[in-house]
Amino acid sequence: MSFRSVSCRRQIGPARLCARSAGPLVRLILLIALALCPTGLLRAQPTGHPPDTMEARLMACAACHGTQGQGTNNDYFPRLAGKPAGYLMNQLVAFRDGRRRYPPMNYLLEYIPDAYLQKMAEYFSALRPPPLQQAVSDASPALLTRGETIVKQGDAKQGVPPCSHCHGSALTGMGPAIPGLVGLHASYISAQLGAFRYGTRTAAEPDCMQVVAASLTESDVSAVAAYLASLPIPADPSPVAHGTLPMPMACGSEPN
Repeated sequence: MSFRSVSCRRQIGPARLCARSAGPLVRLILLIALALCPTGLLRAQPTGHPPDTMEARLMACAACHGTQGQGTNNDYFPRLAGKPAGYLMNQLVAFRDGRRRYPPMNYLLEYIPDAYLQKMAEYFSALRPPPLQQAVSDASPALLTRGETIVKQGDAKQGVPPCSHCHGSALTGMGPAIPGLVGLHASYISAQLGAFRYGTRTAAEPDCMQVVAASLTESDVSAVAAYLASLPIPADPSPVAHGTLPMPMACGSEPN
């Protein structure tokens, strides 16, 4: 036993109280890991646990993504509800396999098989919770106008197609794998565009988002993020059907 362990027990009391000094991230990881644990590993546990349903299991995701995947007030945890199941599946696999890097997600999904990830994706995709109260944007009118221009018209000189040509005029995405862009915080959108630009987030080749993000200036990233975050979620946030939108460029995440 280490001196630190003995000291902890002497100063604080029972060993179980020492666990309280663990960081909140460690406790969150343990909570989610237990919730996602396959039922076969829990059969020996006493009865009285929550129902063995996807809804009950995925309540572990609520701390970051909301009770129904609607998101939270934390800028960096996105809304999951209503996004195409193919997109959510792609992201879960990317986190599990390390192509998309965020240590808690990488760790928690490391040993989860495709079949279970697909069930998780389908569950969140089917949800339609009411949106969170939208924060008032503090972006300047000029920045919002520039963002609107890129989202709706693109920037041909920089080789940037309009966001709406892939994500839809209502920006709710297209099945099976193009996400909606509404209901997200500006900081999250900016961070993801930056991750695509610098290669810390990648997608199947050809990685169209890497090409688009790399063509944006830092100012344009801020403009697009501010404008998208200022938009309300439409009454029906469902993605449009596959094939509805003619893709302006090849994209490995979206099958032809």
